[in-house]
Amino acid sequence: MQRHFEQELNGLKTNLIKMGSLAEKAVHDSLQALLNDDTNTAQRVIDGEDRINSLEIEIDNSIVDILALQQPVAIDLRFILSALKINNDLERIGDHAVNIAESVCSLAECEKETYIYLPKMAEVAEQMLHNALDSFIHSDTKLGMDVLGMDDTIDNFNKDIFIRVIERMKNNQRSIEAGMHLIRVSRNLERVADLATNIAEEVIFIAQARIVKHHSEKQK
Repeated sequence: MQRHFEQELNGLKTNLIKMGSLAEKAVHDSLQALLNDDTNTAQRVIDGEDRINSLEIEIDNSIVDILALQQPVAIDLRFILSALKINNDLERIGDHAVNIAESVCSLAECEKETYIYLPKMAEVAEQMLHNALDSFIHSDTKLGMDVLGMDDTIDNFNKDIFIRVIERMKNNQRSIEAGMHLIRVSRNLERVADLATNIAEEVIFIAQARIVKHHSEKQK
């Protein structure tokens, strides 16, 4: 019975890693599509949403089965409860990648200098997501804490982009539509970073039974 339980937990982690890989690729591809005016890649990201959604349901069902048939305790219970949250976070990351991909066509005619801090923000957000997933795969709480420390950088990028886009829109009425899409992309990147932070927090909870949400560790 114990061996079967361990196999179920391993299968759950494997599926979450697969889900993470799909979500990470969706974010990367949507950003590459944006920066390269690549509408074909953007469409592939949009078309790939169903695969992520299907895997989310599969993982949810496996978690329900484990909770119904087993009696997990301690670290196993923490892992299962966190897996449920991480699964939802990854599905939402996929949604934000789709949102970015949907803005590609509208921004295709923009001159790249109007993107302001967007490429740098994208780089940080992608790094946060990659590190959060690595921290989950390797149970690396130090890497998870590093992700939490990057969240303020993303928030500052988002604020700066919003302010600069509004300034440009005041001086050039024709840039309003593009400006709104830039703000939308920036907001979606901020949410990707927030969700990556959530994942890192769950890794710390699994390994150390510590709750570090809302930067509570910094306040102690």
